Formats: sequence, C-alpha cells, structure tokens
Amino acid sequence: MTYIMQILPALLSGLKLTLGLFALTLVGALPLGMVLAVGLVPHVKSIIGRIINWVLTAYVWLFRGTPLLLQLIFVFYGLPLVGIVFDRFNAAAFAFILNYAAYFAEIFRGGFGAIEQGQFEAATVLNLTRWQTLRYVVIPQVLKIVLPSIGNEVINLVKDSSLVYVIGLGDLLRAGNVATSRDVTLVPLVLVGIIYLLLTAIFTFLQRRVEKAFAYYR
Repeated sequence: MTYIMQILPALLSGLKLTLGLFALTLVGALPLGMVLAVGLVPHVKSIIGRIINWVLTAYVWLFRGTPLLLQLIFVFYGLPLVGIVFDRFNAAAFAFILNYAAYFAEIFRGGFGAIEQGQFEAATVLNLTRWQTLRYVVIPQVLKIVLPSIGNEVINLVKDSSLVYVIGLGDLLRAGNVATSRDVTLVPLVLVGIIYLLLTAIFTFLQRRVEKAFAYYR
C-alpha cells in the first residue's frame, strides 16, 4: 500500500490527461459525426449534393480503413513536413476527433436509414422545414436507435486513448509504464488495468441509464 500511494499521484496525473482527451474527442466528434451523416444520406440529387456525398464517403472510408495509431503518427510527425505543426495534445485531439467522427458518422447514417420514408413525407405535408423535420421528428428517433453503438464507441475511446503514448504524452498508460520500468514491478500496470476497468464500468452504467431514459420512444 505504501508503494501504491507513492505512484498514485503520477497515475492520477496521467488519468487527468486521458479523461481530458476523452472529453474533448466526444465534444468534437459527436456533433461532427452527425453533421457528416446528414451529408452521407443519399437524398440530394443535384451535382453538388452528389459531390459532397462522394467526398464524405471517401473521408469515412479513409479514416475507418486506416489504423488510428497511423493517423496519430501522421498528424504529429507527418504534417509538420508540410508546415502544419501541432503540439502533442492538440495533435492527439485532432487525430482522435477526425477518426471518431468518421465512425460516428457511419453510425448516425445507419440510424437515419432506419427512419421510414413516410415520416419525411408526413413532415412535408405538415409544412415542416427540413431543419424542423430533423430536429423534432428524425433526430430523437435516430438517437434512440444509435445509442448502443455510440456507447460501444465511447467505451472503445476510453481504451484507444492509450495510443497517445506513441507521441510521448503522459497519459495513464505511460505513467504506469514509466513506474514499471523504473521500479521493475508489475504493480503499476495492474493498477492501470484496474483504473481502465473502472472507467469502462462507469461508462457502461451511464450508457444503460441513458438508454433507459430514451425507452419512452418504444
């Protein structure tokens, strides 16, 4: 216990960075993913609409088809070669937001696809604008449909945040690995695993509570 209390401040400092990256990624990726999903739905028949759809489809394909670790390395080490420089945390946040926005966009696109066309037609008959239709008719139902998938991605995000170790950020995993290498003991890594399990349990509980709150749509 004495040793645990000695390394705990370093682990909590790493946890603070992990949670900061987690929160920033959600705040940026969720709304961006929903906006991208609207563009991914093939409802626009104009040339510009089709071009936008193709571009967004390529974006989702690129970021879902390549490893997040590769994207992280490219943003931090590759973009400076063309004059775009981020500090470590901002590079991680930028890569994570772009990556998770692509996953969220595909999830929301599936949710939009599950809404019956008759509801859009009914909204048109009621003289609702497209924004009103999305806000009052479509989005509440889409949120209910996609909540399980969004919850799974949120839990994945907790674990994926450990990838920032590769660009030298002092996250939770790095703090545990430093203590393990210094003191030649597995105790720090065990504690790191316990903390990740606790975070996963907390977010799983919150996910179920949110799903229960949306149960009135059934």
